[in-house]
Amino acid sequence: MYFVVISLGIRKGLWFYMDKIINIAVVAHVDAGKSTLVDALLKQNGVFKAHEEVGELIMDSDSIEKERGITIYSKNCSIKYKDYKINIVDTPGHADFSSEVERVIKTVDTVVLIVDSSEGPMPQTRFVLKKALEQNLKPILFINKIDKKDARPTEVVDMTFNLFMELNATDEQLDFPIVYGVAKDGKCGLTPDKMEDTVEPLLETILHQVDAFKGSETDPLQLQISNLDYDNFLGRLGIGRITKGSIKNGETVSLARNDGKIESFRISKLFVTEGINRVEKEIAYYGDIVTIAGCADISIGDTICAKDHIEPLPPINIERPTLSMNFLVNNGPFAGKSGKFLTSRHIKERLERELQTNVGLQVEELPNSDGYKVSGRGELHLSILLENMRREGYELCVSKPEVLTEMRDGKKYEPFERVIINCPGEYQGTVINDLQERKAMLEVVSTTDEGYSHLEFSAPTRGLIGYRSAFITNTKGEGIMVRSFEDYKPYVGEIQRRKNGVLVSMENGKALGYSLWNLEDRGTLIIEPATDVYVGMIIGIHNRDNDLDVNPCKNKNLTNTRSSGADEAIALTKPKKFTLEEALEFIEDDEYVEVTPDDIRLRKAILDPKMRFRFNR
Repeated sequence: MYFVVISLGIRKGLWFYMDKIINIAVVAHVDAGKSTLVDALLKQNGVFKAHEEVGELIMDSDSIEKERGITIYSKNCSIKYKDYKINIVDTPGHADFSSEVERVIKTVDTVVLIVDSSEGPMPQTRFVLKKALEQNLKPILFINKIDKKDARPTEVVDMTFNLFMELNATDEQLDFPIVYGVAKDGKCGLTPDKMEDTVEPLLETILHQVDAFKGSETDPLQLQISNLDYDNFLGRLGIGRITKGSIKNGETVSLARNDGKIESFRISKLFVTEGINRVEKEIAYYGDIVTIAGCADISIGDTICAKDHIEPLPPINIERPTLSMNFLVNNGPFAGKSGKFLTSRHIKERLERELQTNVGLQVEELPNSDGYKVSGRGELHLSILLENMRREGYELCVSKPEVLTEMRDGKKYEPFERVIINCPGEYQGTVINDLQERKAMLEVVSTTDEGYSHLEFSAPTRGLIGYRSAFITNTKGEGIMVRSFEDYKPYVGEIQRRKNGVLVSMENGKALGYSLWNLEDRGTLIIEPATDVYVGMIIGIHNRDNDLDVNPCKNKNLTNTRSSGADEAIALTKPKKFTLEEALEFIEDDEYVEVTPDDIRLRKAILDPKMRFRFNR
């Protein structure tokens, strides 16, 4: 018996029934054009009405995503093309959010792998392709940005083919279709020299490459949770693809947990994605990606089954964290001046709420301390959490990031990353020397026709903490660096610390221009005149390798011949301002970043200079 799947799509503003579902994920290295391509697919397939004003990067709805132009969280949308409903998942490109990509790939029928026509495959390209091939998917290659003056589509296709070979792709996977395009203009074609003003060539390739999801309404329900969300009214939400049968709102189902336990619960809400909206449904069928409510502690990898037919799917393994920071109660003199949430209880509640959806995160209570050890996939992963907390009104202190090591056969192992650098040839030597001091191993060196050096390193994550700022300085801002988790390798020993000490305030009060002017020859200042300072607060970077206690509040003595009005002639160098990520990279073991809604300050962990001296002696 032929069964028509009841699922809604949009065409020319009208809702209608359709019977075929295909799920795809758009994957790539950061800034290859994933979200831009999804924009084009949505805009050209009737998701928005003619009078609607639609901006750029529609799927990047989070405020930080919009500001930084990156995708942090994977998101679902759908389009209608011919008689198909195509569910599309836009995935993050940064390695720190690779756990998102890993889970998404288990819910789709194919991936559209986007590669920049000039850059070629990058570290994260390897990661996402490897995960797709392991799931026996047949990727579609989309060569983007072919309008760039340095585009080399033919060479990039060859490079990508070699990457497929390196990752042991099957003969069938090696026979991948290729689409060329300019995602920002909504153009693509099957050859680089024949572009169409539409994304239809890509959609036709998807339909040709992938069959609609097959199944039967009468099969017993099977649905594995691959992602989580949270609603203030509904609580924790589970997201996943129905692999068998159908699911109804209000029905009682079995939950097969990762640890083997079997429980029952009632579906309180059922949603599917139509366009960019989550729409409540009474029933959904095999192939569709759904969101369900009703189980307060549902987890990634849990399988929802029919009540009388339990058939769990293999668990989903998430890559473990590689980096940790301590989130501590702010005990500085300015605590409570701008924040609303200050206590350990506040921090704990916020972290517990984050754990509801951020499965790449781990939280442990610190012994004998008013704080928590928070572990994640990298500096960006944790700094995004901190930035969100800061904007929500939280105040806290954060310690220097530390890598998470492990023991294997009595030997210590630590995380390593693949580092790819493109920089002007004149800076090559400086970059190589700096990274080798950080125990990085140079593996690839090449030079482009434009005089740029292409360098590839295998480097311990520990050595890369704080390197970003040095890299920008060493390459005069002209270099490009990308990083991606590689593997755990044997511990490489001690790595040099920060080369410069810091200037530390020894007084409470307001920083004065006269005093700061006198301190400029001691180092680089990070505060301005009239900045409120306290004892133990870091106000600058020392020219030498030791820390120096200074008085930024000292005023000029007045005489009969000189007045304070002469201060108006003082010209100070513009201070260096740290972003949150730069501050986290900069600090040492005995320092904290003080994070508040209004300010990001650097300070010593021990504020009192005498106590600090005794401790360090």
